[in-house]
Amino acid sequence: MLNIRKRGIVKTKKSKTRRLRNHPFVLPVTVFLVLFFLSIGFVISTGGQTIGASDTRVVRLFVEGREQVVPTRAKTVKDLLDRLAISVYESDIVEPGVTTEITDTGFQVNVYRARTVLVDDEGEQKIIVTAEPTPQRVAEKVGLKVYPEDKVTKVAADIVDPLEAINTQNVISEKVVIDRATPATINLYGNVVTVRTHATTVEALLEEKGIKINEGDSILPSPGTALTPDTQVFIARFGTQLEQLEEAIDPPIEYVDDFNLTLGSSQVREPGQPGKRIVTYEIGLTNGIETSRKLIQEVIIEQPTVRVVARGKKAPVVAGNKAEIMAAAGISPNDFYYVDFIISHESGWRVNAVNPSGCAGLGQACPGSKLAAACPNWQSDPVCQIRFFHGYAQGVRFNRYGGGWQGAFNHWQANRWW
Repeated sequence: MLNIRKRGIVKTKKSKTRRLRNHPFVLPVTVFLVLFFLSIGFVISTGGQTIGASDTRVVRLFVEGREQVVPTRAKTVKDLLDRLAISVYESDIVEPGVTTEITDTGFQVNVYRARTVLVDDEGEQKIIVTAEPTPQRVAEKVGLKVYPEDKVTKVAADIVDPLEAINTQNVISEKVVIDRATPATINLYGNVVTVRTHATTVEALLEEKGIKINEGDSILPSPGTALTPDTQVFIARFGTQLEQLEEAIDPPIEYVDDFNLTLGSSQVREPGQPGKRIVTYEIGLTNGIETSRKLIQEVIIEQPTVRVVARGKKAPVVAGNKAEIMAAAGISPNDFYYVDFIISHESGWRVNAVNPSGCAGLGQACPGSKLAAACPNWQSDPVCQIRFFHGYAQGVRFNRYGGGWQGAFNHWQANRWW
């Protein structure tokens, strides 16, 4: 209902709302209030922490050698690479690792991309797909031992075996060349030092290593000698001289048993060949006369070959009365030869034999009383004696020679007694 007064129409509540909505401060105030309450909510949800300039780190990023300086709020290396949309593959290398936290400004990240590398080790070539950044690490990755003195360099990959490249299904993008240092040995007044060098002569080697030769010292080989792998350089003090000789090495002997040869006989199956060695002596001199000789080095230049000698193991047949006695005493026919050999050498099969030391019987028991206690009628009972000596042959004394009658025989051969 409208209330009409003298000066016009009275406005309703709806009209007042429309005027408020059209007020010029309504929108800014509303936006302020919304942002205010959103800020309060965010602070509460983050535990009262804020994100500002103090959370930003400046990182130096190198990808294949190209540098980028990146301000970032990334927490880890992986987070940084993800934010920058930089893909990393399994064969690539990232230093430090992707899980490493970015802790401060100036942090550096390196990304090395895998590529196909040809490694040339003095003519021996190998191809590898690797992300290793340095030539030395590439060489080690391909399984090569690299010494500090070796020269390992990266060169343009312009000389490549085409077939090898096709087989690897990759384009050779880099070539690593290894120039090996020559190994040598320096014996300086008795102190031996192993070195590696790119020097070409003995003189250049000594100069490279800073070794000064005193007046009167002797050098072997001479300073102008060309270096070859494993050259040995000897330096002796004044008052001594060096002498180098080639000597023969006797072939080692290998014995084999042959049961077709009579026991005690031998036969050469392989003659073998002597070897050769270079020996170096330091000779002490007094008034120019040799007073001492000391071996300071020996190098085998040719290995000897083995001389093979067959030793007979076939026992001759022992027949007649001897065989009957041994059989009656319980001796195995396989041992007849050993028993016969020992008894023949000890007593000549004389049952009542006694020597000046009092040793008695077929096998010369010492003292003879031991034999008499075992065989009261020993002077006329060879069977009892052989049984007695059989027990002696089984003793531990002969175990190191093979044991039993064969061990006793081997012992007698080596010592001329048993």
